[in-house]
This record gives sequence, structure tokens and C-alpha cells, in this order.
Amino acid sequence: MAADLSGAPAAPAAAAAGTPAFLAACQRQPTSHRPVWIMRQAGRYLPEYRALRARVDFEALTRTPELAAEVTLQPLRRFPLDAAILFSDIMTPLQGMGVEITFAPGPVVRDPIRSEAQIEALPQLVPQRDVPFVLKTVELVRAGLPQGVPLIGFAGAPFTLLCYLVCGKPSKEFAPARSFLYQQPQAAQRLLTHLADAMAQYLAAQAAAGAQALMLFESWAGLLGPREYRQFALPAVRRVMASLRAAGVPLIYYMNQGSALTSAVADLDADVIGVDWRSDLAQVRKELGAGKAVQGNLDPAALFAAPQELRRHVDAVLAAAGDAPGHIFNLGHGIWPDTDPDAVARLVDYVHERRQS
Repeated sequence: MAADLSGAPAAPAAAAAGTPAFLAACQRQPTSHRPVWIMRQAGRYLPEYRALRARVDFEALTRTPELAAEVTLQPLRRFPLDAAILFSDIMTPLQGMGVEITFAPGPVVRDPIRSEAQIEALPQLVPQRDVPFVLKTVELVRAGLPQGVPLIGFAGAPFTLLCYLVCGKPSKEFAPARSFLYQQPQAAQRLLTHLADAMAQYLAAQAAAGAQALMLFESWAGLLGPREYRQFALPAVRRVMASLRAAGVPLIYYMNQGSALTSAVADLDADVIGVDWRSDLAQVRKELGAGKAVQGNLDPAALFAAPQELRRHVDAVLAAAGDAPGHIFNLGHGIWPDTDPDAVARLVDYVHERRQS
């Protein structure tokens, strides 16, 4: 952010007329209201999704553009959300690269990657050839969105994908993946670089198809200490972001359990840092400085509170975020499947009622 002659940070420019609140907040511009969307807003907590899912298995749902677009649009028909997020899965581009994955219900990799030979054999991703259904879904969603509601494209961050590829299945500690970093650090870095390039291509293709913001999910950031995070995960994220800057859309990086890592991403070339509910949002904004917007960070469990109590928790998040431009209200992680949609409606309405100064 530029400074005036007194040395104080210059005030952010006002949002251009007609700029959606979500996109304006990504660029730390003033908005008429606090924008809000919800991680995993397209999915299992909605009865209309469950009805569709009863007829179609998960992989078919993600690979059929008309169905994936329908799921993406479902929450927008219920709630006045300020952004949509593409319905897909972080493992989808890996399947496009030839990795055999089943879901039981979490992703299971048939042949976990443990050697340099396997890394060398992993092909490059060509999105138009390998995942054309994702790009078609983006096009269909853009055509069906309410006017002024932007679409967020997304991918898994390289270290998070490495966890699944090396461990082979979901795990509490991902011990094989984490030990791989120590046992074969050069091979791990080669894999991370390969995944960074693939995700950069994947996200750039989503932007070219119509996504208006791009988000990188680091679901397992909290498994790493600051030193290991800076050595392994962060360089790969920097590589993705550097490649994507030419796409000309806001870039969002979400770190789950990333309280100890905030200072490491203060100079990351991303517009928005997503914050989980374990972190103090005021402290995060202080550590990141004025050059970053933040997204978050209500505990998903708070949606089970009584209406007045939910308002109290929302107020706490808004107070921690402060009145400076550049806050996007969201949960600190994905919404739980047994959440009452009426609680989501109350949340969105109340956030919008609290006009941003």
C-alpha cells in the first residue's frame, strides 16, 4: 500500500461503481456491506444436494458439468451470498494426471508416491485435455449466476496434495507424508514443484473459462512447524501465485490451523489470506499488515447456537476484523453436513445487516 507524505498508509481506493462487494473486499476497497460466503456452501447440508446425491455418485457429480453447475448454484438460490465457489474436489486434477483414486468416502490413492521414479513418471497436467468437464462447469455456472455474484475457482495447495499422494489416504497425522519430507527432501521438493506447476495451470484454465477469483486450499498447513513450512510448503505456494498473477483475478490462500505460520505469508503475493477459527483475526490482520485482505473466521460449530447467541459470535468476528476495508466474512473451515440451512440464512442476513463503515 502506498504512503502519503506523512508516512501513513494511503487510504484504499473506493470500489469502482458496480464492482461486486466480494471482489472489492479482495482488493481492500470499501464496500457497502460486509461480503459473506461459506466454505463448502455447495454440498451436504442442503436437502436439495442430498436429493441429487442419492441418485448420482460423487465422482459422476463432479465430472458432469450440468450436475456440478447445478450443485454450485443451489446455495445461491437459497441465500443472498456474495460469491459462489465451484463444486469440485481437490483430487480432480490429480486424477486428470493419471493418478488412480477412489473415494471411500475420503480419497484413497491406489499407488502412493514414495520414490523419485514415481515422481518422474507423473505427467504434466493439460487442463483442456485432462479436466475439460471442470472448465465447462465454470462456463455453465457463470451463465447461471445471479447478476453481480462472482465465481471462485479453487485447487488444493501442493503440500496438501502431497499429503494425500504420499500417504495414500486421509490420516490424522499423515505420518508417511511428513516423514517423506525428512527422508527424501530433494524428492519431496521435486514433487511439490511438479504439483505447483500443475495447480497453476489448472487454476489459470479456470480463470480463462470465467472464474473471477482463485483460491488455494492448504488443508494440512498445521501439520508443519514454521521452519518446515518455509522450507517445503511455502516455496510451492509462491510458485503457484507468481504464475497466476497474470490471470488478473484476486488470489486467495487458505491455511487451516495456520496460527503459527501467519508471519511466513505476510509477503506472499496473494490478495487474501483465509483464516481458520482457531486464530485471532485482529492479531492476524496486525501480523499481515495493511497489504492483505483476510477471510474468515467463524467456528462452524457456532451455526448450532441459538439465534441470539449466533449473533454474538458473528459480532465477535466482525469486531476482531475491524472496520478497515478488506474483510470477507466466512467460516473458519467448511460447513458441517448436519448444519440447519435456516442457521445459514440467519448468518448471511445478519452479516449483511451490519453495514460496513
